[in-house]
Amino acid sequence: MNKALERLHDSGKIARVAMGIYVRPKVDKIIGAVLPTVEEIVKAIAKRDKARLIPTGAQALYQLGLSNQVPVNVVYYTDASARKIKIGKRTITFKKATAKTLSLKGKISMLAIQALKTIGQKDVKAEEVDFIKEKLKMEDKQLLQHDLNLAPAWIRELLQNRKDA
Repeated sequence: MNKALERLHDSGKIARVAMGIYVRPKVDKIIGAVLPTVEEIVKAIAKRDKARLIPTGAQALYQLGLSNQVPVNVVYYTDASARKIKIGKRTITFKKATAKTLSLKGKISMLAIQALKTIGQKDVKAEEVDFIKEKLKMEDKQLLQHDLNLAPAWIRELLQNRKDA
């Protein structure tokens, strides 16, 4: 298997993104081979490992739209094995997390909770809370309520009065 992958890599049919991770690059007429984004790689790893993943820190802020900085070091909570994967100059870190943390169901509410945890209770600004509440209007109400029940009390209090939306 390794030799076959090596031959495909040497012939240019596949590209090695990281140790044990290969992709068939898409070819653009102008810029040449286009490799997948970090998010696409993370989704593929989660699918392969049948793992649940939740973005944390700067990645959650970026995906939610609270930050426009693309994080160089991306951290995800997972129920799979903890490890680091280096992709070019970027690093993807998978950290073990509790079942409660990984039980969040809503895409937007999950990002909102992780983003608020990153900002911190003492540093969160009213504009950020308003921005998050506006985003949460697009979340399914049942998923939002489920996730708020799992969120820390201070986050629940900040977002609870969303029902007026």
